[in-house]
Amino acid sequence: MDSGIVSYGFQYGCILIEAGLIVFLAQRSYGSRFDSVLLYLSCLLAAGVARSYTLHRYGYHSAQYSYVYYTTDFLLVISLFVLVCLFFRRACLHQEKMWRFVRLFLAFTTVLVVGISGLSFSHNYSRLFLEFVTEFNQNLYFTCLVLNTLLYLLLQQIESTDDQLGLLVCGVGIQFAGPAATWALLHLTANERFAQSLNSLVMRLCTLGMVLVWAYAIVPVRGRAVVTRSKAAVLAEVTAHLNI
Repeated sequence: MDSGIVSYGFQYGCILIEAGLIVFLAQRSYGSRFDSVLLYLSCLLAAGVARSYTLHRYGYHSAQYSYVYYTTDFLLVISLFVLVCLFFRRACLHQEKMWRFVRLFLAFTTVLVVGISGLSFSHNYSRLFLEFVTEFNQNLYFTCLVLNTLLYLLLQQIESTDDQLGLLVCGVGIQFAGPAATWALLHLTANERFAQSLNSLVMRLCTLGMVLVWAYAIVPVRGRAVVTRSKAAVLAEVTAHLNI
């Protein structure tokens, strides 16, 4: 089967699931628990629609598609960094001392990424948009990968009972895993055509995996509710017997 068809299938599948989750979250009152997820899903959906429209109208090798792709990629990586920061805030919701330290660490990380990317830009004045955006995106994306891993370890360390947050963080981990590996392949193969096609396919597959994990975490399922009630019932019975 043509890899392009499979890639487009993943892309449009992501768009449909993202739209469904956005509608689901917009219709329910969850307070601020999923505001960060709703924001990032909205950015993903907008980027997917903009890229699909530009691709079909102007073509893959057009200047318009290149501009739209790199602009949306820049916005997506910014929103992804914000998402991970907000996940840190949610993890430290009842740990104010820890949150003060984490907040300083995140601020230092932001300054460091901008500084390193700016240093790269200083050597590429003639290709401002392409060089700076590409360098900044890769640096910030790798930073988000490291931060998300640290966040997962933090959740284990503090023995967080927020299972939804754990699943959301794991979903972001899926989003990071594939592209990080394929980017390394692109550098090793000097951007060969096969590596570029594989990178596009893997990125869309990982995004689909993340969205599916998020859907599992967010959308209530009757079977999971039954299991929860069953555990509660068993616990109640054990407590009753102990009291006897």
